[in-house]
Amino acid sequence: MTTNDKPKDAIGEPRPATPRGRQASRQAPRPVEPRPRRYMVAALPQPDPAAPGAAAPAYDDDTVRRLLEDDPEVRVLRRVRGRAAGYPGAAVPGFPAVVVAETTPEHVEALRRQYPQLHVERDRLLTYSEVPRPPRRRRPAPVVAPPGLESTFAVLVRDADGTPLPGASVLVTGHGWPGQAVTGADGRAVVTMAGETPESITGLTVRPRSGYWSVHVERPALSTTRDNLVEPVRLAETFGGFPDRQVFGWGQQAMNLDRLPPTLRGAGIRIAIVDSGADIRHPDLRERVRAGIDLVDAEPEGWTADTAHHGSHCAAVISGADDGRGIVGFAVEAEVHACKIFPGGRFSDLIEALDYCVEQGVDVVNLSLASRHHSPLVAAKIEQAREAGVACVVAAGNDGGPVAFPGTLPGVLTVAAVGKADAFPPGTAHEAEIDGPVTGDGYFSPRFTCRGPEIDVCAPGVAVLSAVPPDAYAVLDGTSMAAPHVAGLAALVLAHHGDFRAAYAGRDARRVDRLFQIIRSSCVPLNLGDVHRTGAGMPNALRALAPALAQITPEPAGTDPLLGRLAAEMTEAGLLAPAGQGGRSGHPAYPGQTGQAGPGAQHGLAGQAAYAVGGTANGPMSGGSLPGGLIPGGTRGDAKGGVSGLDPRGGAGGGGSPGRRGSGSSDGPSGGPSGAPSGGQSATRSYATGSTGSGRAQGARGGAGEAAPAVDVTTGGGARTANGSPPAATGSSIGSPIGSPTGPPMGPSVIPGTGTPVGAAPYEQAALAWLTEEMRAAGLILG
Repeated sequence: MTTNDKPKDAIGEPRPATPRGRQASRQAPRPVEPRPRRYMVAALPQPDPAAPGAAAPAYDDDTVRRLLEDDPEVRVLRRVRGRAAGYPGAAVPGFPAVVVAETTPEHVEALRRQYPQLHVERDRLLTYSEVPRPPRRRRPAPVVAPPGLESTFAVLVRDADGTPLPGASVLVTGHGWPGQAVTGADGRAVVTMAGETPESITGLTVRPRSGYWSVHVERPALSTTRDNLVEPVRLAETFGGFPDRQVFGWGQQAMNLDRLPPTLRGAGIRIAIVDSGADIRHPDLRERVRAGIDLVDAEPEGWTADTAHHGSHCAAVISGADDGRGIVGFAVEAEVHACKIFPGGRFSDLIEALDYCVEQGVDVVNLSLASRHHSPLVAAKIEQAREAGVACVVAAGNDGGPVAFPGTLPGVLTVAAVGKADAFPPGTAHEAEIDGPVTGDGYFSPRFTCRGPEIDVCAPGVAVLSAVPPDAYAVLDGTSMAAPHVAGLAALVLAHHGDFRAAYAGRDARRVDRLFQIIRSSCVPLNLGDVHRTGAGMPNALRALAPALAQITPEPAGTDPLLGRLAAEMTEAGLLAPAGQGGRSGHPAYPGQTGQAGPGAQHGLAGQAAYAVGGTANGPMSGGSLPGGLIPGGTRGDAKGGVSGLDPRGGAGGGGSPGRRGSGSSDGPSGGPSGAPSGGQSATRSYATGSTGSGRAQGARGGAGEAAPAVDVTTGGGARTANGSPPAATGSSIGSPIGSPTGPPMGPSVIPGTGTPVGAAPYEQAALAWLTEEMRAAGLILG
């Protein structure tokens, strides 16, 4: 269903067009008066004999509507029709029709006394779970500043080439209320601060609309007599070749998405994003977002427009196109639906959007929204959706306080945000969000994220790069950005984990609960001093999808003996960690090792046995190594062409290692325990964390000068000992270069200068050629 047309058993009635999504035409001036309050009114179910009002007759939905329409103190706006106990594929209790109306608080109290059969609650506004406020919270002035003292600051925002940046938000904070403005076509914005002087200004934050990093200056030296120049840094200066070259975000690397095989793409799963719409003109969203509903203006294709840019950003994190440019999402082949409720989204809109999701058979709903108030009707609708097999992934909220609604509900997966200190340049608003402890690898809990016992998991939510309309990219903060990371992973788990084709194939609450259990059990804990900020930790895609990875066909074993010898030589030379020890920084550790703290351990991460013998079906796999050449915790390659792409079934290329998602190299090596969050580091700029390349598309290959392939040199494909390590070599040849008089022979049938067996398949030749070149550079091979 690609329009706003309702199903035959309509979930709502046609609503009149409203000016919520666009500015109303200017009219004659009118005195300012308080806005009327909006309420949701529904008939309670048949009352319990002990309930108040049990003696009063129950009302049906039509009676409730007529009662309110006949009341002169009430203005009925619309009705969201109730649902009988016949949702597709699920037997769930019915849900009453909800009448949305405006009236006064006093009249509401009168209605409650007169009609105890009715449930009446505020139809409150929802907010985005994106960070809109100053990076550092200041206590606002208790009253409006007295007249007579004000300061006006003109801010000029342009790039280093002198090009003005229109549409950038400028926020000035002082001891009182903050001031905000947006730059015009000339890149200028004027902010007037009442009761402030230049010396009392505490912060200046500039957020360009897209294409640039934000700028944050503490205690800025602002002038009231000239333009105050701000020059943001282009994103392309951090992510080389972007957007013409595809980038894996730091969060996707931290969750090990870039290490998944390209066959795991989420096909057959439906994801709904309840947000501000999704602009399908964007290259990363074209043909990715395929259907939707507009609950703002009731336009047939209104869900394809996104004036707030928020929904498009979330949608691309989940399912950005894998086309070799821009960014790439988690579940690139999932069917994405956009339920547009912003701007101006309310509880009643969320109820109607969830009705749409159940009707359309959606599997995962991303809710990057929040409220400081509980809604019994919304809570009942979310539980009804859960009973119908719809999993709701919810952002925790961004005011730094307790978890916001609906993240407080037990039937949802609530996601907090974490950041990584090397994921952004210094002097940005992202840097100002660092609060509390920082792990040795730079992970931190940002000051904006909500916390509490309701937090299930945490995910990347600081400096998240994604798509914004019409064809640009922006870096945003918020639990809004963290939730799509988990929603995308949830789609992959539903699509590829065997449990959801067997015991949990039915669309019911058991399916949802099992999905959430798998995601929580895949997490790597982060030691940030407060479990209520991080929950179970950061989900790990390799662990969550371990059963699916076990079904991947292993690589041919024709080169096993030689690879085994190479692994032994590289271990002796210190290029690989001995079995059972953590890998050194920058070098891979053996798969199957335990997560004990060691020289290469991820600081701040609890020790885990990732992919060790005796692991559970949801995460660790027996045998240690992953099939298809995956190396948990190993290097991703460097910008100079170290470890980078070979599809063992298709030849060499400029991308990920055999069986891995992605064909791009990262900006630096990563070490640490298998399954730990990871993130590349640039050799020149510590915040250049996005791995670039030609994408995760199957068959995508790099161009000239791209790096040679990576192979699983930790196992050699040969026999393994009980702990998953290669068998120890014997004889005096250990420690001698291969091919030397005392070293292991290269064998009689090899290609001269490479050590590759004559007759080897092309992918074997490419793999061994790369290994030989690496060992020659390390002095392990003569000549």
